[in-house]
Amino acid sequence: MKNILIISGHPELIHSVANATILDEVATALPDAEIRRLDWLYPDGKFNIGAEQESLLKADVIVWQFPFSWYGLPGLMKQWLDEIFVHGFAHGSTAKLGGKKLILSFTTGAPQELYTAGGFFDHAIEEYLIPFETTARLCNLDMLTPVYTCGISYADRDAGKITQQKTLAREHASRLVDLLNAIRE
Repeated sequence: MKNILIISGHPELIHSVANATILDEVATALPDAEIRRLDWLYPDGKFNIGAEQESLLKADVIVWQFPFSWYGLPGLMKQWLDEIFVHGFAHGSTAKLGGKKLILSFTTGAPQELYTAGGFFDHAIEEYLIPFETTARLCNLDMLTPVYTCGISYADRDAGKITQQKTLAREHASRLVDLLNAIRE
């Protein structure tokens, strides 16, 4: 049995539709997974570095769950990465995370078709993941294929859109759970 750690980097889960649904679905499907909701644990933004590093050390599989923000991590999760993934712990000659699996699980506001060579952003979503791949390589983490869902926007929050976003989030959670279960076998 592999120990699964999910780090939720959403800055305000209370206002989330998709990320909150994904976390709830995964918690139900995998009750033994540890889920650390950074915004709940650290509303003041002051991390318990020892507790965070201890959770990472116990994990075999690390999932970063977040909304894609300005084509990367949201600020809270970036701060977490800066403070927790320090030299000597996450990388360097005394690094302790090597060999663990890393899965990026994220949502985007923009629809998938905008993330294409001919789309509005003129880049595929995978091109935005190069810094994550580099981080995984630096930390000797085995980065697996990401699980992501596009088109979950804060701008559209009428009742019909919320229902659609929850459906997309449940499908996302199902794909993530399937991947985590495959790794555990």
